[in-house]
Amino acid sequence: MTDIYPVASLAAHAPSLSPGYRSTQKRAPLLPPIAIQAGASELSGPMLGHDASRPGDDDLTKTDDGKEAQGERIVVSGRVLDEDGRPVPDTLVEIWQANAAGRYIHAVDQHPAPLDPHFYGAGRVATDAQGRYRFTTIRPGAYPWRNHANAWRPAHIHFSLFGRSFLQRLVTQMYFPGDPLHALDPIMGSVPDAAARARMVARFDIDTTMPEWALGYVWDIVLRGRAATPMESGSHG
Repeated sequence: MTDIYPVASLAAHAPSLSPGYRSTQKRAPLLPPIAIQAGASELSGPMLGHDASRPGDDDLTKTDDGKEAQGERIVVSGRVLDEDGRPVPDTLVEIWQANAAGRYIHAVDQHPAPLDPHFYGAGRVATDAQGRYRFTTIRPGAYPWRNHANAWRPAHIHFSLFGRSFLQRLVTQMYFPGDPLHALDPIMGSVPDAAARARMVARFDIDTTMPEWALGYVWDIVLRGRAATPMESGSHG
């Protein structure tokens, strides 16, 4: 059991200001944060867990009326672990992502790629007693994002993890193995440690792969410690 929290592991997370990631130049704080005492509402609610998700919320390949999304079906599974490798049960895991053509269902996304009316791009599930989660979804496409000339985001899936209260939320991204865009992506590159960046990449797993249905990927999320999964700025600590 860890007696002292390994603060040095925070170096694995991206800083608030990453010059290559252009939007951080506007939103990075200019002054040190001010500590505010958390109240009962922040510390006691909402107790998110299995009741926060419905059957089928972990399957993004179908709409409520049974219509199927287009693209390559995949299974993404893994475990949520603490700094000592112990499973973290009852953690609400949410994902959101672009469709197979690299477009989000969002008014801000005007990328001229086709929308899929049968793919909403969001799902949620709670981890089981062993900290396991599992989603069935569509492999997302790469998309341009105007950060710099000819800028493309590699295929990725956003993850949000809720603990026992609103204050306990972590946000990160999962990438796919073998993507040539990894080395060109300022967001992934904002994580200073190469080993930490590697922990953001899922691995292909034949045992998770479903015959004649979907390729399988495994991605474990470590909440803190020396092997912590890099989290987005402001969502860790």
